[in-house]
Amino acid sequence: MSEQLSHINEHGEAAMVDVSHKDKTARVAVASGKVVFPKAVFSMLKENHFSNKKGSIIQTAVIAGIQAVKKTADLIPLCHQLALSKIKIDIEPGKDLLAIRCTVKCNERTGVEMEALTGVSVSALTIYDMCKALSHDIKISDIQLEEKTGGKNDFSR
Repeated sequence: MSEQLSHINEHGEAAMVDVSHKDKTARVAVASGKVVFPKAVFSMLKENHFSNKKGSIIQTAVIAGIQAVKKTADLIPLCHQLALSKIKIDIEPGKDLLAIRCTVKCNERTGVEMEALTGVSVSALTIYDMCKALSHDIKISDIQLEEKTGGKNDFSR
């Protein structure tokens, strides 16, 4: 574990990390999260094949998550613009929940953890938005990095 924050310079100011000296390597990050529903709401959604008057909840959330991954550097100020090579978002029903998993790949000088986490977050927010008319007792939870490879330190939960 590092003893200092990478996005704070020697004067204590926010700064983008200089990655120009690094070699480009294949980078992969996987993040996950959940949207948990009240039992009656989840039953209704499942009965309607996860569609409502706004359309397919799952497909809309997948598209929103992909768009968000591509916009991560616009949303998080100190993230680098990356040439992404793959974005995959899977949303699967569980017990009264939708489980989200986002995998992002690139060949770059810095990793794609923030992109994967952003994809999960915006997918979850989209699901909430599409279902909030049924209940506001919907919880977005457990958004976390599952694994990353290709940088100085690999990680796996």
